[in-house]
Amino acid sequence: MRRFAHDWVSRRRLRLALLAVLALSMLVVLQGAATAPRSGTAADVPEAPPSDGITVATESARYGTIMAWHPNGSRLYYEDEHTKYFDVDPVAETAATVEYTATDTIHTEGPDCRAPPCARNLVERTNLTTGETTVIRSRYDDTETAAEWHDHVRVGESEILIADMNADEVLLVNTTTGLTEWRWDAQNAFPVTGGGPYPGDWTHLNDVELLDDGRIMVSLRNQDQVVFLERETGIQTNWTLGADDQHGILHEQHNPDYIPEARGGPAVVVADSENSRLVEYQRTNGSWEQSWTWADAGLQWPRDADRLPSGNTLVTDTHGDRVLEVAPNGSVVWSVPLAHPYDAERLGTGEGSSSGESARRANLTSRSVGADGGGGGQAGDSSAKSDRDAVVAVAKLLRQVVPSRWLNAVYYVAPVWVGVAEAVATVVGLATLLSWFLLELRWRLPPAGLRLPVYRTGPTDDGSDQPSESAGGERDHTD
Repeated sequence: MRRFAHDWVSRRRLRLALLAVLALSMLVVLQGAATAPRSGTAADVPEAPPSDGITVATESARYGTIMAWHPNGSRLYYEDEHTKYFDVDPVAETAATVEYTATDTIHTEGPDCRAPPCARNLVERTNLTTGETTVIRSRYDDTETAAEWHDHVRVGESEILIADMNADEVLLVNTTTGLTEWRWDAQNAFPVTGGGPYPGDWTHLNDVELLDDGRIMVSLRNQDQVVFLERETGIQTNWTLGADDQHGILHEQHNPDYIPEARGGPAVVVADSENSRLVEYQRTNGSWEQSWTWADAGLQWPRDADRLPSGNTLVTDTHGDRVLEVAPNGSVVWSVPLAHPYDAERLGTGEGSSSGESARRANLTSRSVGADGGGGGQAGDSSAKSDRDAVVAVAKLLRQVVPSRWLNAVYYVAPVWVGVAEAVATVVGLATLLSWFLLELRWRLPPAGLRLPVYRTGPTDDGSDQPSESAGGERDHTD
């Protein structure tokens, strides 16, 4: 009787403990669902903290948007006409006009797509003050997967460079004549056996930049490399940053920016996406050396990092659901929550990092995961900082246990409210339910096991030395 009472109390305590864990997990998930950033409509877009210029940001999944904020933080512009928006750049000699690449995914059969899904890629120019939009260039592709134009660069009044992910090419296109004047094919320099799956998402060519000396810098995400091209001779192999599957250098990076010698370079600042960090490499004695890195507990799959003239770095943290600004001392001095940001620009500072200095010249402080990243730039928002601090250990554990590509793939397809804390709470809640079910099943079923026969050896009635069954159908075994 005493044994039964003890078991009943122990089981009751265990049930209460499981219930508490389950309730806490549900609370985290519900809070995440209620407070997650959303930008499906203009009214959903939050105001931003004050800044020193107009800030523009794009989103490429969950919501396809381009939005902008006045320096005082109020909303200036919002558009969601396309499925995805990618790189955005200021137009020179204008105060509030930008050009960007975008994609429309076509799922319905029609005159523009006989075998859906298809994609329409385009470059547009928009005046953020008036809303006037002009299509600069567009093209239909007969596939939707990895078929976007992620980036373009204005070369002259009638020429643009396009990073064509579908064809794994960089194109120089005359927007007046429509003719392609120059082309670089990644197969000229890389075997199709490397990188991603060919002919699918092989290179994921996601960025192109025209350097002041006429060279072209290209990001090949799936080859983990940033390469430099001469128009006449092709790739400069001795300048290549990174190597296929050498993830300690770069791991499926986005949007590298070149900083020339005049501003403390040659250097390249990169959103090192699958490593969940920002990193800068300085060219020294003919090779690349890491000169700066930054991450905090919330940084997850960053896809843009622009060095501003102030020495701050403007960052899009895609799965961290924010655009933020990092000061030279490593603290976060400005941030705005967004559902799935891709690119960001601070107008008046030039395109990307075109006015910023290298980390060495600006004397930037490196920072690693788990360090205090500052208060996020929003006065009085101690709860936001507390929430980030609370998931430091969880974020570190997830990154150690789960491969980054798997983790980011889950974030990419998960509902907008799923962040690090919500993902862990969901896993813990499901594991708790399963454990509870198995325990209840074990408690309710009779003990299960196999009866081992017990043998008795010795002479039998007929004199033979054979085992015989004992009473009850069992056999007694004695020496």
